[in-house]
Amino acid sequence: MADRDSARAEELRREINYHNYRYYVLDSPVVSDAQYDRLMQELIELEEAHPELVTADSPTQRVGTEPAAAFESYTHRVPMLSLANAFGEEELVAFDHRIKRMLDFLADSDMEYVAELKIDGLAISLTYDHGKLVTGATRGDGFSGENITGNLRTVKAIPLAIMENLPQSQIGQTSPTGQISLLSPAAIPDLIEVRGEVFMLHEEFRRINEEREAAGEPTFANPRNAAAGSVRQLDPAVTSGRRLDMFVYGVGIVENAPWTTQCELLQTLKSWSFKTNPNTRLCPNIQAIVSFVNEWGERRDTLGYDIDGVVVKVNSLALQERLGFVARSPRWAVAYKFPAIQETTRVLDILVSVGRTGALTPVAIMEPVEVGGVTVSRATLHNEDEVRRKDIRIGDTVVIQRAGDVIPEVVQVILDKRTGSEKPFEMPTHCPVCGGEVDRPEGEAVTRCVNIACPAQVRERIVHFTSRNALNIEGVGPAQVEQLVEKGLILDPADLYSLTVDDLLPLERMGQRLATKLIANIGKSKNTTLPRLIYGLGIRHVGEHVSQVLAEHFGSIEAIERASEGELNTVPEIGPVIAESISVFFDEPRNLAVLDKLRLAGIEPRLEKKVGNTLAGKTFVFTGGLESSTREEAEEKVRQLGGSASSSVSRNTDFVVAGEKAGSKLQKARELGVTVLSEDEFLKMIA
Repeated sequence: MADRDSARAEELRREINYHNYRYYVLDSPVVSDAQYDRLMQELIELEEAHPELVTADSPTQRVGTEPAAAFESYTHRVPMLSLANAFGEEELVAFDHRIKRMLDFLADSDMEYVAELKIDGLAISLTYDHGKLVTGATRGDGFSGENITGNLRTVKAIPLAIMENLPQSQIGQTSPTGQISLLSPAAIPDLIEVRGEVFMLHEEFRRINEEREAAGEPTFANPRNAAAGSVRQLDPAVTSGRRLDMFVYGVGIVENAPWTTQCELLQTLKSWSFKTNPNTRLCPNIQAIVSFVNEWGERRDTLGYDIDGVVVKVNSLALQERLGFVARSPRWAVAYKFPAIQETTRVLDILVSVGRTGALTPVAIMEPVEVGGVTVSRATLHNEDEVRRKDIRIGDTVVIQRAGDVIPEVVQVILDKRTGSEKPFEMPTHCPVCGGEVDRPEGEAVTRCVNIACPAQVRERIVHFTSRNALNIEGVGPAQVEQLVEKGLILDPADLYSLTVDDLLPLERMGQRLATKLIANIGKSKNTTLPRLIYGLGIRHVGEHVSQVLAEHFGSIEAIERASEGELNTVPEIGPVIAESISVFFDEPRNLAVLDKLRLAGIEPRLEKKVGNTLAGKTFVFTGGLESSTREEAEEKVRQLGGSASSSVSRNTDFVVAGEKAGSKLQKARELGVTVLSEDEFLKMIA
């Protein structure tokens, strides 16, 4: 049976990885989403039943590492150098002449180049040891970057293991004449570092910015910033939710390279399941390069992702080696940069949107104007202070800019165009969606609606309520909450407890078995602790630790409701800002109504009672899987004995308890000299 399970797991991994390659690299799936989901679910269940079958390159392990406290530095074996820039046709021709002069070529002879679209993203390196991804890092300063392996593993276009024996029809590279040249399969080197650009599609960029704008969070200025911010998240789960993409364009260190030209290099990488840009072109001379640059200068807005130029490389690797490097860039390549795009328009109005965390965000409504081939008419102004800083008024003529298909940014006001009829913007005193009170704490830039049942913020509040450190309702995540809210089945967190199996069945990818399990999980969450419930309410400035402090001091939700702002301010670790935020929350009648509904649903949170002080003053961090209990239950035991539990390792950590498949926290503990306990040692300590 064990051999059969192992063979089936390997078969499933191979099949799912191939379907990922077809979908994310070739954009040519050969199975339906439902078929893919069944394969993935079978592998998940098999690995859950037999944890020893889990491998690092399993598609189930793309998101599996714990949030990091900080990124480690990574030194590149071969520096990732920058490119010299060219800003016009004359500079491209000058580059061609310089290359030929250095190689003693005739000025009128042809030099073969490869033209690659310059993706406006984040340069990264991927190191594979015997075909398995072991390290992913940012470019940094070219010599050292940051180790972001856990985040890059979540990017579906990045293979966790280099694939061999792909169908030959997928390996070819289109030549300028349309001919397809096939490569013979090349042996995968024992060690290879592949380099490429992580980027974000315009469609995904719009989705994320709409969510951030609705949540009152600053929007990303462009897809490049969004991609860079996404791969540098300390929690890989956040990166996974951003749906990043990647094209590879070269290599750093490699053993026994089987190619002699840049074109062959790209073809080989493609044959190994890496995603290369399909618009790369082999050009016989610099005139063909100029034509390519002009063509994509006009077509750049048709791609669905941002490019900011064209990279031109000498095709022959032997000639590249002869040309060598100068300072921090190679002599054999140049980056042609497209000009920036700006336009002027007029601000017709400034409206206020309400985000999913209650944040009120001013949005400029502008006269429609075409910017780089796209008509734009809206721009987020982020917050009241930003409007004041730029002195943007209704009726102003402004300069806006964009870098591809993005939400435009208001760069500045053209003061010479003012007539005196412009109107300053005023932030509303009540929520424009629900009419509830708004609050802007001293020292903060964001004004917020404090109504927990405000329709504009209900989704995010419910997602927070169901999250792991709150009510911990397994299986009810953002996708499920989104559907429940859209269908009008829930309007606030308390409505979760009135759902039935029949309510869930119409949702996407929902069957009888899963619906029954989710309803059971929702019911199970009624047996929760007071700190978890307080945290789940999503009160501004009230995190896990403050929730614990409030629970221990007051003992019940009702006591916190009755406490005045002055009383709250006297609680140790509760300062004026937190006290005001709690008071404002419980002064809102609609929040009290939700709490009443939670009581009627049967939620009776228990207070974690201390049973001793044997761990007083000691801080514990848990990593990996525990056999005797869940991690949350173990943390509760620590608190009951007077200790505290943290989610990250620091020099203030006393003990790290390492369970099965302990992650980066274990390594961090060893580096800092923190005492590491096995699960058995921990159990003896608390016995």
